[in-house]
Amino acid sequence: MRRALLVPVLTALLVVAIVVNLGAGAVQIGPLQVVDILFGTGLGEPAAAGQSAVLLQIRAPRVALCALTGACLAVSGAALQGVFRNPLADPGIIGVTSGAAVGAAASIVIGLSTFGGATAGLAAFAGGLAAAAVGYFAARHQGRTEVVTLVLTGVAVSAIAGAAVGVFIYLADDNELRTLIFWTMGSLGTATWPGVKAVAPLLILSTVALPFFARGLNALVLGEREARHLGFHPERLRIGVIVLAALGTGAAVSLTGAIGFVGLVIPHLIRLIAGPDHRLLLPASAIGGAALLLAADLISRTAVAPAEMPVGVITALIGGPFFLLLLIRSRRLSGGWA
Repeated sequence: MRRALLVPVLTALLVVAIVVNLGAGAVQIGPLQVVDILFGTGLGEPAAAGQSAVLLQIRAPRVALCALTGACLAVSGAALQGVFRNPLADPGIIGVTSGAAVGAAASIVIGLSTFGGATAGLAAFAGGLAAAAVGYFAARHQGRTEVVTLVLTGVAVSAIAGAAVGVFIYLADDNELRTLIFWTMGSLGTATWPGVKAVAPLLILSTVALPFFARGLNALVLGEREARHLGFHPERLRIGVIVLAALGTGAAVSLTGAIGFVGLVIPHLIRLIAGPDHRLLLPASAIGGAALLLAADLISRTAVAPAEMPVGVITALIGGPFFLLLLIRSRRLSGGWA
């Protein structure tokens, strides 16, 4: 029963989150007005011209970016946990987030403006993909990729990237430092329709394509030898998942900055409710990730209004305690407590 209701319930929560996010803020717009502005239903009081402009030009691109980013991060986390057979894996484990931080920091501090306002985002995207590529090729040996080695190279790449970001922070002036720190904490406040349209194809590609690996991931959970006997190629499966996760995460981080824990929290919650079957886990994680990030963004916009708190701080406040509880629960189940 829980499995059957999971997707409809998550979808309903996502719709509610979208409507609330579009209506909440300094300019209040009622739910029926939101629906009327979007679809011209004629429900509720007619919206003023100012309300329509705020919703369509300011809030709508932010909500679209938020939903796409949350969905991509969550489904990427769920798929990577299956590939690594590690419930603590998330998109940051392959170095994409830390590499993107280096690219953004370099463009901000050096003052690159080759592509105008999109320069920092493009540099972050390139840095994220470069970090993932370095980690992947460093982990290959005799035509195979060792999972443990890939995790360790991801940790090493992240450490090197962290040191590089530290150097850029040291070299930055006050204005650059403020921009850099705000970017590393994650924010959706700079969302615009041109930016969303630039990254949306990669976010949608990653989110839609990863669930097609569900059967292979289910087989891989049994072990590589068993997966081969069932007709799957573990190496191709691993490459496909990592490439799609890196593309989607890199695209998201390039525009939003570093947003953590979405790819860790949501897959675990879905797995606790519905079990480990990736055929349900992956699409449900995408819907749940979108809803969670929308809720976090709503808190970031309204908790300290008229100021705005970085959304990465909210997701860390949610994900950090969840991560700790997960570790405690795992130790208790494994008999690790005296």
